[in-house]
Amino acid sequence: MIGRSFRRKNAAKEPEEAKGFDAYELRLGDLMRGERATMGKSLLDVQRELKIKAAYIAAIENADPTAFDTPGFIAGYVRSYAKYLQMDPEWAFETFCRESGFTTAHGLSKDASSPKKVSREERLGARTSDDIFDEPTTPFIPSGESIFARIEPGAISSLAVLAGLLAGLGYGGWSVLQEVQKVRFAPVEQPPVVIADVDPLAGNGNFGSDMTETVAVVGPTVEAMTRILRPEALEAPVLTPRDGPIAALQPGALGALAPQELPEVDAVTTALAEASGLEVQPTAVPAPQVTTSEIPEIALVAVRPSWVRITASDGTILFQDILDSGSVYSMPQTDIPPTVRVGESGAVYFRIGDEHYGPAGDPGQVTSNLAMSADFLTERYELADPQQDNDLAVMVNVADASQ
Repeated sequence: MIGRSFRRKNAAKEPEEAKGFDAYELRLGDLMRGERATMGKSLLDVQRELKIKAAYIAAIENADPTAFDTPGFIAGYVRSYAKYLQMDPEWAFETFCRESGFTTAHGLSKDASSPKKVSREERLGARTSDDIFDEPTTPFIPSGESIFARIEPGAISSLAVLAGLLAGLGYGGWSVLQEVQKVRFAPVEQPPVVIADVDPLAGNGNFGSDMTETVAVVGPTVEAMTRILRPEALEAPVLTPRDGPIAALQPGALGALAPQELPEVDAVTTALAEASGLEVQPTAVPAPQVTTSEIPEIALVAVRPSWVRITASDGTILFQDILDSGSVYSMPQTDIPPTVRVGESGAVYFRIGDEHYGPAGDPGQVTSNLAMSADFLTERYELADPQQDNDLAVMVNVADASQ
């Protein structure tokens, strides 16, 4: 049997992986632009916040290291921009170097130095692609317009009307100011001070020695000259005291302090006195008393120990304690006398001035509501007899000896 062999025309090929609609390679610039768009930031916003030129940001997204003036700053720019987009700075810099072919230069190598600036004509001549981001300048910034491009024809007429209005207002104000500053002389009815009457017929018009001249000089009076030389403001003012009626009073001539004059005796009284053989003398009017008599001092005298409480008129306790033998408590002089409560009445006496009254009560008894006034004590108690109380006699003798 004749075998027939054949060879496949095309060898078996490896199966190719199926690609979907999203199976494309994402570059670093695409990722960065996507993140920046997600944040809603433009290149100018990034320039304002990171203080990096927008041209450098576009060069990083385009993986174009030739757009940088100093290659030594590329690493810092890429890491800062990646950190701003919340990406891994190291991964972003490695990806940028891999895609752009940039290598870090160290030391004093030629690559580490700044490249020589190229003119715009040379860059435009060397440009080979049509991509706008290949140019290191900022093509995304709109080109400047000329000065006259924004001027509309209708605005020129408005400006002309405004200028004419301002000129008219300025001229009107200047004219009013000039009229205000003008000085005009008006005739007055008052004749001049010096009047000269010349007779033109004297000497046939020849004004010589025969010329008659009458000059009438009307000058100010002496009073007017005095007033001019001595202004009214410099004259001595007339002083009128405000308390004139009060200052005119003399205390020694009026009232109770005035000297008392003896009253005159009438004629009838004098005749009756002479008929009776009596002498009539005027009686002086007594001067009024303006002071009161001195209030005598009131004191409690304890000849033996006794408990005493002194209460004021408003209920305040002035003193509450035991008075020892020989103790003396002087009462305060008030409008309403205080009251006293004594525990041992037979041991307490009242001293009014230099006299002793009492005792306050019988020995061993309590006496209350004793008003410490001289009238009340003198009416209720009699003078104390030192002979009946030896302790009182000792105190009186000691007081007399001390005086």
